Amino acid sequence: ELPELLRAIEDRQPDFSKYAMQLLALTFVRTGELIGAKWEEIDWNRAEWHIPKERMKMKRPHIVPLAKQTIAILKDLQKLTGDKEHIFHSPASKSKHISNGTVLMALRRMGYQGRMTGHGFRTLASTILNEKGYAPDVIERQLAHEDSDKIRSAYNRAEYLLERKKMISEYADILDGMREQKNNVRALEKKNGKT
Repeated sequence: ELPELLRAIEDRQPDFSKYAMQLLALTFVRTGELIGAKWEEIDWNRAEWHIPKERMKMKRPHIVPLAKQTIAILKDLQKLTGDKEHIFHSPASKSKHISNGTVLMALRRMGYQGRMTGHGFRTLASTILNEKGYAPDVIERQLAHEDSDKIRSAYNRAEYLLERKKMISEYADILDGMREQKNNVRALEKKNGKT
């Protein structure tokens, strides 16, 4: 069903819901982290998004590598809200950004109620990348998860940034391939070089 969902998102008229779903798919961040994103957090030169600890669930700063596809979407958004503090600026909101329900409502209107949520993009990414053999530590760090082993967590502060940059770019290409294919199996096989 993922290729169909990706095509449905792509076919939407450009609005905050479309951009938010695309960015959730490409970055694996939580919905709350995305909607609260500020332009000052984007490092264009390094192609990174630096989320401060105050906005993270685990209260630890998080660096999100940005694929070329993600940069292109941010450039489109910059034309709309580049002069505002928040990337997803909403003049109707006291918090000055779109609500947490924006993505969920868009998915519902698209016919995905009970089948997909904003958080579901994180699940998809983790599943696909684990199936493709990426290192679990790299995937978990991209998801900003804490190690359940408290001792290991206290000592392992690795960011795996180079590995994550490579992984995030390859994943963006996988999603592009899936959107262009009729089924996700063929897209994954194509990416793996199988026929």
